[in-house]
Amino acid sequence: MGANSNTNISNSVDGETVLGIGAVVALLVVTALGAVSEEWKLLAISWVAFAAMAGGALLGARTQSRHPTRLVWGYGLASGAMVTSAAVFLVPQAISQHARIGGFGIAAGVLLGYNAHTIGHRLTHLDLPMNTTAAALAAHAFSAGLIIGVIYTAMPDLGLLLGLAIVSHKGPAGYAAARRSNLAGESALPILLPAAGVGLTAIPVAAVSLPTDAAFNAAIFGFASGVFLHVAMDFLPACEVGGEIQEVAGIEDHAHGLLDRLRTHALVSTSLGGLVVFGAWYLIA
Repeated sequence: MGANSNTNISNSVDGETVLGIGAVVALLVVTALGAVSEEWKLLAISWVAFAAMAGGALLGARTQSRHPTRLVWGYGLASGAMVTSAAVFLVPQAISQHARIGGFGIAAGVLLGYNAHTIGHRLTHLDLPMNTTAAALAAHAFSAGLIIGVIYTAMPDLGLLLGLAIVSHKGPAGYAAARRSNLAGESALPILLPAAGVGLTAIPVAAVSLPTDAAFNAAIFGFASGVFLHVAMDFLPACEVGGEIQEVAGIEDHAHGLLDRLRTHALVSTSLGGLVVFGAWYLIA
């Protein structure tokens, strides 16, 4: 029994190592493709997303003490920046192309984002042969990369600010996922797959010829707006009993005073995240 258990652990570790290293190698290969096709904006967004999530995961895996305030600020800044960026850069593009189709696209993006989140949560209760947190993050990263690749192909004049704001949640997401894996006695190496996921889909999509008519662009930008608005709202730091902040930070159920203080940090950080995007837009525009 002990020998079989050790063998299973060894196989799991080997598989996690292969998955992590394979994701990095695949991203390097895709990077070469992006360099040849001169997709510099997508390359920058992809590597910022990778560095942010991998760096957050490294910090989360090595952190032994609890830092709820850091987690709240990470989530708050990222979600505030994402809400503002989606509302300012994506929604107007969708509506200006075709108001009705753009509106339906926004609704579809929000609803599909919610449905995917709900299904992903149910998967965490199943006995799957892999880290369900990494799998859910990977699914989100691949879909986000697909959308980023499409919108930057449809509108190549879009600036870096939009893409960087969209992937701004990668750092706190990697931190929280690694902390959860660490607490469960699991490896954080599989998180390298969702860290590389944006680049693995965004850059190849840019090589595909897509329709350029207004209706198609309205649907794409509307759908992207809805998805990213859902993700942004999902990352709004909920400092409540039973929420992710409490779970990752290890806060006791009766620590209402600490949760009240964290709510203040949440208000300030989300507002500041939005103001940062406004300030960047004001300086660049």
